[in-house]
Amino acid sequence: MAVTSRILGQRGKRQAEKLGIDPSRVPPGQYLTERFPVLTVGPNPELDLSSWDFQLFGDVEDELQLSWKELNDLPQTDVVVDIHCVTRWSKLDTAWRGVLLRDLLEKARVKPEGKYVMAYSDGGYTTNLPLEVVMDDDVLLAHTYDGKPLEPDHGAPLRLLVPKRYFWKSAKFLRRIEVMSEYRRGFW
Repeated sequence: MAVTSRILGQRGKRQAEKLGIDPSRVPPGQYLTERFPVLTVGPNPELDLSSWDFQLFGDVEDELQLSWKELNDLPQTDVVVDIHCVTRWSKLDTAWRGVLLRDLLEKARVKPEGKYVMAYSDGGYTTNLPLEVVMDDDVLLAHTYDGKPLEPDHGAPLRLLVPKRYFWKSAKFLRRIEVMSEYRRGFW
């Protein structure tokens, strides 16, 4: 029997029903997984937290540059969210900890012309998002997954977490966020 988009479109919903989970939590074409699949563009970058920093710049009044310690000294937020990947897997009820991106954007004082952000990762990956999307109360600069520091394969030490968008917008190995007045394409 040939696998059709209709069959794939219903697989995750059937899995959810079998587990007693609301099937509407699984987007069409997705399947549920207990694993945390690893997808990365290129090799994992070298990591030295003593010299690591994070920058927020662009259309802001006050650019930020934070060391690892300074980032971890900021107020921390815990969220439990469903994540979905464009490669068709979904993982429900994932637990994350990190700094709300909204808090950093407010601290940097986004200029009125700031409408988009570009996330830059070590290794050259970039992804763009509308500013209003990253102001949600579940968008994190995440450093902890399931109660443990992020593993290198999942973006250590820091990744962007944007649960309401497919996971390719949750850039791993995050180092910089640029606030922009005009739309620019990211890696894809």
